[in-house]
Amino acid sequence: MCVGMTGPLRAQEDALGTSLQGLLTYARAQSPELAAMRLDADAAAQRLGSAGALADPVLRVELMNINNYGNDASPSLLPSKVGSTEYRLMQPLPGWGKRDLRRDVAAADAEQASARAGATWAELAARIKVTYAEYYRTVGNERLTREVLDLISRLEQVAQARYAGGLVAQQDAIRAQLEQTAMRSELISLDSEKRQLRARLNALLSRDRAAPLAEPQMLRPLPGLATADAASLAERARARNPQLLAEQARVTSAQKSRDLTWSNRYPDWLIGLQTVQSGSRLTEFGVMIELNIPLQQDARRAQEREAESMVGAARSRAEAVANQLLGELAGNLAAFDGARRTEALVETQLLPQSELSLRSALAAYETGKVDFATLLDAQRQIRKAQMDRLKARVEAHVRLAEIERIVGEDL
Repeated sequence: MCVGMTGPLRAQEDALGTSLQGLLTYARAQSPELAAMRLDADAAAQRLGSAGALADPVLRVELMNINNYGNDASPSLLPSKVGSTEYRLMQPLPGWGKRDLRRDVAAADAEQASARAGATWAELAARIKVTYAEYYRTVGNERLTREVLDLISRLEQVAQARYAGGLVAQQDAIRAQLEQTAMRSELISLDSEKRQLRARLNALLSRDRAAPLAEPQMLRPLPGLATADAASLAERARARNPQLLAEQARVTSAQKSRDLTWSNRYPDWLIGLQTVQSGSRLTEFGVMIELNIPLQQDARRAQEREAESMVGAARSRAEAVANQLLGELAGNLAAFDGARRTEALVETQLLPQSELSLRSALAAYETGKVDFATLLDAQRQIRKAQMDRLKARVEAHVRLAEIERIVGEDL
């Protein structure tokens, strides 16, 4: 944290990590990669002003007979003291429609750069969302493990009391202690994983890897998506996915470049005004028109075939990207639906059944009807159910992040 940070900024930094939205807001403002892509897009937009502009005019001054041959005067470089001076002002003019095509190419390139900036943000946001969900899962597993550790500690007390009464063997208490040791070992692993995820999140936020990051408090609400929404989501992806928009802009740029290449079949122009100075007087005036003659047809046809091939390549690339993204969309949507259904099943059936099984096993153990191994199995079953519920919930958020990356907007 920076030295001298003001109160509101310090509070904002301290709260960073508690919610996903705070991380996304921070990343959008601080990411150097995103800033670079935005500047690239701005630079491409600035080219629109010069793409269709005319070339600068050319002024030519030609001094004739500077040695004053045939005159009594000495050589000179002054216009009024040479045989004659010709002034010519010339303006190059591109062929009809070429300026518009150049502007169209620049506009398509600017659109492509803007879409690439959008794709950069979509990718960064998805990575932050996925990492945040994994961070939440690790913190949740750590909390569940501590709760289980407390539960096993209480079970050990029950086993110690029954052992003191001569009702069970000392092995029950020892098994409870072994289970606690295993839980403490797992807590060490979870703490290491949590620190790794914190460092990964800080890297995505362009912060120091060791910067403090608060633990997540909750996950955002999930939208009601189902596999039946695949068609509508695919249409939204085609219209909004920045990667697809970049490829479509690339196709447009290639098409306009091809049209510009075809327009080279027609000549460019050069018009000019000229005047001749003799002594101190302007004695002659003239107008000139110059044009290039497109005779090198072999080279021009090769350029046209190259431009046509580039259009085909751009179209194929756009189609390939669309097919890949829409395939990923369908897969992630199916996985999202499966995770939601799994969470609902665990929440409504498996978890209540496991809690009931633990209470029943604990009561039976206290009366000597089941052994300690059965009690531990019931405890492990409820812990597995809780972790499965958390895993399914986090999996749904991971899949949602991928779906939003493909669709190109939050759902």
